[in-house]
Amino acid sequence: MRITRTAREREQQRTFARLERLYREGRYEEVEAGAQALAATSWRDRFRPVARWERQARTLATGVAVAHGRGDEVLAELETLIAELEPVDADTHVLQLVVRANRTVVLIGQERHEEAEAESLDILRAVTRLAHLTPLLRLELRVLGNLGRALCGQARHEEAEEIARGNLPRADERSAVPLYAVLMRALNGQGRHEETLAVARRFAPPPQRADSGLVDLFTGAAQLGLGRLGEAEAAARRALTDCERQLHPAHPRTREVRDLLARVTGEHPFG
Repeated sequence: MRITRTAREREQQRTFARLERLYREGRYEEVEAGAQALAATSWRDRFRPVARWERQARTLATGVAVAHGRGDEVLAELETLIAELEPVDADTHVLQLVVRANRTVVLIGQERHEEAEAESLDILRAVTRLAHLTPLLRLELRVLGNLGRALCGQARHEEAEEIARGNLPRADERSAVPLYAVLMRALNGQGRHEETLAVARRFAPPPQRADSGLVDLFTGAAQLGLGRLGEAEAAARRALTDCERQLHPAHPRTREVRDLLARVTGEHPFG
């Protein structure tokens, strides 16, 4: 039994590593289907009622759905998974925090900004308590990005800017993306549009499907704020093309870009 179990876990580990590689390549549909299949086939026994790979696969499947823009669809599953992931050890606790961070993204997309702020602060407190056991810098920076977005949603742009600027020096290329996005959103919210454009010019995020339309969205909003309607429309249309090609139609960024384009052109966002 032990030999069979070990071989099964090795196979699941290889499958999970392949899914993570596909996720980095932006092949969301394949990843979600593969993760769901892995979760369905993970073994159980009376000593481990929920297999480790099942939990990780469900976390990956729901995380991909959130990145793709289908957070509303998986919100109930996220909440179920959070409840099931009782933090009995450091690994389970970290996995639960990842799921909670994904749920926070959904709350922001639903404009439940006060709830998202409270959840982000609670996750950050948990990260601080676990930091001596496992490296959590990437998760911490991601949650700080969520916190900044939640603050911007409450028009607390100065606080969001402080979070972004204070933590960007700690971030690598990939983990800096949400912080740069918060910085551009916060600057636009304060009417500092030229500064937004300066950040956008020097910010070149690594190509990731989840970031589609990001820079053009904030560039277009800044150009609109400066009264440069032609440039604002061009940026908004680039962002919309990128979002429609790469993201689910329900993605909050797609809705935000359509709203921006409507404000630039005076047209109904869905007309």
